[in-house]
Amino acid sequence: MSRIGRLPIAVPAGVQVELSGSDVKVKGPKGQMQRAFSPLIDIALENSQITITRRSDNPAERALHGTTRAVLNNMVRGVSSGFERILEWDGVGYRAEMSGPTLVLHMGYSHPIKVEPPQGISFEVDLKTRQIKVLGYDKEVVGQTASEIRAVRPVEPYLGKGLHYLGEKIRRKAGKSGKGKK
Repeated sequence: MSRIGRLPIAVPAGVQVELSGSDVKVKGPKGQMQRAFSPLIDIALENSQITITRRSDNPAERALHGTTRAVLNNMVRGVSSGFERILEWDGVGYRAEMSGPTLVLHMGYSHPIKVEPPQGISFEVDLKTRQIKVLGYDKEVVGQTASEIRAVRPVEPYLGKGLHYLGEKIRRKAGKSGKGKK
């Protein structure tokens, strides 16, 4: 049995879960999500806990067991408390600001870059700590949006300027030494 897959998912107060076959609909204070899972995996709701079981030890079912549980747990956690991804920027003249719901990035290009938030995503900018927060209830969309923002100006390895995730280890390269050249 999968160590992750056999763990039950606790449904917090204020979250409603509807099961119809292999389709799961989760509704909470942050939003609503719906997803169709594989019919090879059985999903059951009892006593405000969701349990995921598989029918046999086929490799296809074993592969889906833990994944189904993790995705379903992220759905329940997302609609109840939400997810966030934090980006930082370093560099002289680099800045970010909000223009309504739109994120405007000034990252050393000749023009500002405007990032429209997808459905269910919001941005927060803190100028003192030089951070951008990507907030939302769908973990997949939050991560994808943060990745697209980071791709606007990835960190360069010599000076460390650019956009990076909070706590990300930046590999730095040594510059020119200038010794021994004539």
